[in-house]
Amino acid sequence: MLDDQTAKMLRRTVTALRRTTGVAGDQPLRCGVDLGTASIIEVVLGPGDRPLACEMEYCQVARDGLVVDYMGAVDIVKRLTGRLRERLGADITSAAIAVPPGTSVGNSNTHRYIVEAANLEVVNLLDEPTAANSVLGLRDGAVVDIGGGTTGLSVFEDGRVVYEADEATGGTHMNLVLMGRYGLTFEQAERFKLDPAKADEVRQAVRPVIEKMAMIVAKHLDGRAVNEVWLVGGPVAQKGIEAIFADQLGVPVFKPPYPMMVTPLGIALNAGRSDDREVQPC
Repeated sequence: MLDDQTAKMLRRTVTALRRTTGVAGDQPLRCGVDLGTASIIEVVLGPGDRPLACEMEYCQVARDGLVVDYMGAVDIVKRLTGRLRERLGADITSAAIAVPPGTSVGNSNTHRYIVEAANLEVVNLLDEPTAANSVLGLRDGAVVDIGGGTTGLSVFEDGRVVYEADEATGGTHMNLVLMGRYGLTFEQAERFKLDPAKADEVRQAVRPVIEKMAMIVAKHLDGRAVNEVWLVGGPVAQKGIEAIFADQLGVPVFKPPYPMMVTPLGIALNAGRSDDREVQPC
């Protein structure tokens, strides 16, 4: 299970969406940009890995992990970065980014070019489940990152990635089910999906999509000695999703608090730590 410090860091990241922690002097800032299918999230950390400010915007600039609206994504990153600079009263000049596992060099470069076009230097590029595990600290097991368009996973042994995969099917596919069942627009389906009062109804409606995600993960974990699985990503907020995965996988499945913020926080952690840890080359 997560330790108290990690849970507190996630709570602070959520709080940082509406509350800014001030910057004293020339404190080093680290920024993570999460270019998702359904949203773009930026997290800024200060010394001690403390979340200082966070901005997010729902959007549809990517589909199944691929950017389909380049200029729209650039505009959003510029807008979010500008808000963060204004809130913090400090400049933000660089950021780490992440992509789904197995993303081609060309598509990875597209993510990089978007952030660079927003006048940020890209200092690290990693895959999304590995970024999430920077928060979770899993030594052995699997991290599954369910995004708007894809389900990605990384298998860890002794803290190192030994296998990774990514396939289409994510939160957008839940929306499509809700649109067909209730005659909603995409935006209405998104709001419907996030309404706590409709959690049980939504889970029953989108259960086939969740089961498909679990089958994707089961296929990739077949024959691997994985004893626990952690779920992260916006769709993981669905009530009871971990039980559906556990039924399919036959191993304990967990989800952290505020699962949508795990990967963005992990990306920011990999923008260079206050202890000067060496980051992976881009």
